[in-house]
Amino acid sequence: MSYEDRKGRLLGFLTGVLLLSLAVLFSISTGALALLPDEEVNVRIYKEFSPGVVNITTVVVNYDFFLNPVPGSGSGSGSIIDKQGRILTNDHVIEKANQIQVTLADGGQFPARVVGRDADSDLAVIKIDAPPERLTVVPIGTSSDLVVGQKVLAIGNPFGLDRTLTVGIISSLGRSIRAQNGRLIRGIIQTDAAINPGNSGGPLLDTSERMIGVNSAIFSPSGGNIGIGFAIPADTARKVVPQLIAKGYVSRAWLGIAGQNITPEVAKALNLPFSRGILIAQVIKGSPAEKAGLRGGKRPMQIFHQRLIIGGDLIVKLEGKEIEGTEALTDLIESKNPGGTLHLKVFRDGGLHDITVTLEEGARRE
Repeated sequence: MSYEDRKGRLLGFLTGVLLLSLAVLFSISTGALALLPDEEVNVRIYKEFSPGVVNITTVVVNYDFFLNPVPGSGSGSGSIIDKQGRILTNDHVIEKANQIQVTLADGGQFPARVVGRDADSDLAVIKIDAPPERLTVVPIGTSSDLVVGQKVLAIGNPFGLDRTLTVGIISSLGRSIRAQNGRLIRGIIQTDAAINPGNSGGPLLDTSERMIGVNSAIFSPSGGNIGIGFAIPADTARKVVPQLIAKGYVSRAWLGIAGQNITPEVAKALNLPFSRGILIAQVIKGSPAEKAGLRGGKRPMQIFHQRLIIGGDLIVKLEGKEIEGTEALTDLIESKNPGGTLHLKVFRDGGLHDITVTLEEGARRE
């Protein structure tokens, strides 16, 4: 190989190295090289949805021992759900607020009013009057197809820090937590994505760019994140939000009984011919259950360290199917609207009876 050939090859090699170095430097300066595929998903979802996540601040007036007003404040997050300025958040974020202010991603601040609240699901809708072009909508998705282990992203304003992104997985499905009014909320999504005070009301998203839940609470002895967060599922929001917008509250069906689960051991002790069911302890006066002729218990009895009120009807079938317990009854009632019917088969006085109950609207709980 001649000197000129060797010189040409060396020059070509050095030119290639130089061009590659320049490309690498350019990529690093633009951030393209630093992003892995998974990171690109995080960045894309944050860029798309964070403008639709708002910061909610509230003014709450309490009173001291001498009835002097003592103003306080609170904060949370919310998702813009339409171009009319409606925002989905948690009920506990705004429940006691005398004033509500919303801060958009562009820094604009607007007073908000309450459209509707539902303490039973810990969801609320508020509204601001802002130009539609300044509003980025975060549409409510679905949650019925979620699986444990899939990746999720939470956007919110923890401790007042503006639009923070945290990432994790779905740790469990079908959890139950207590709402502020003591009612049990079922079907909750558990996640290890960091959720801290101020995240409440913000969206929980999946990698398919859907809002699958509303971040609601954390389990923490210290008040900070320890990897156990909870979100109200999107399917609950899809059912609740239209009613909040239309009526300002959620209309729920009501039966009007207090029931006790019967196990095979308890059934044997009571000499009942059915190993499982719901023993009615009390029928509320004036309730749909009373109007349908259901009967409550008559006397208390202690069985296996469990205090029961016996002598009432034993519900053994629900809509023609054997019933396991009170949770199944509650779930079925919640799936129906006021005015709907409930078909029960009850054991009473040694025989079986078919009873149809017309459900009514229950009282709203704050």
